[in-house]
Amino acid sequence: MKYDSLRIRQRAKDNEKIIKDFLRKIKRNTPRNLDDLIKGKHEEVFEGTDCLSCANCCKTISPVIADSDVRRISSFLKMRPANFTETYLNLDEEDDYVLREAPCPFLLESNECFIYEVRPKACRDYPHTDRRRFHQILDLTLKNTYVCPAVLEIILKLKKELV
Repeated sequence: MKYDSLRIRQRAKDNEKIIKDFLRKIKRNTPRNLDDLIKGKHEEVFEGTDCLSCANCCKTISPVIADSDVRRISSFLKMRPANFTETYLNLDEEDDYVLREAPCPFLLESNECFIYEVRPKACRDYPHTDRRRFHQILDLTLKNTYVCPAVLEIILKLKKELV
């Protein structure tokens, strides 16, 4: 299935109230086994998800780029870290390095990542739906439903199980 960012955003918007209410309930009363439940839903959804058919995250948002990412990626590209930073990065309002432009300059037409082996940690961890202490990133998860169709699916499956 091909995805487009407008359809992804609209589906998230259509489900926003349901998702917000559900995440608010989780925030107030976090289930003890939330991390295990969310990891299970993550694995279930991503088993049938082809990120290359979407790549909306690479097309619309920028990861935070840590200093270790700068060193690793610039080495891979055979650039000096300062040149990499000057060419590809900006400081955001929180003083984090982020990509200067969207879509990601390393996203190929095939939706593959030119620097996949050395991609930033934030890209490796995205969409963060299989991490420990999931209750700490519920606001980020809500935002990610507007970017990643898998996140919306994971949360709707989790809601169905918990409610």
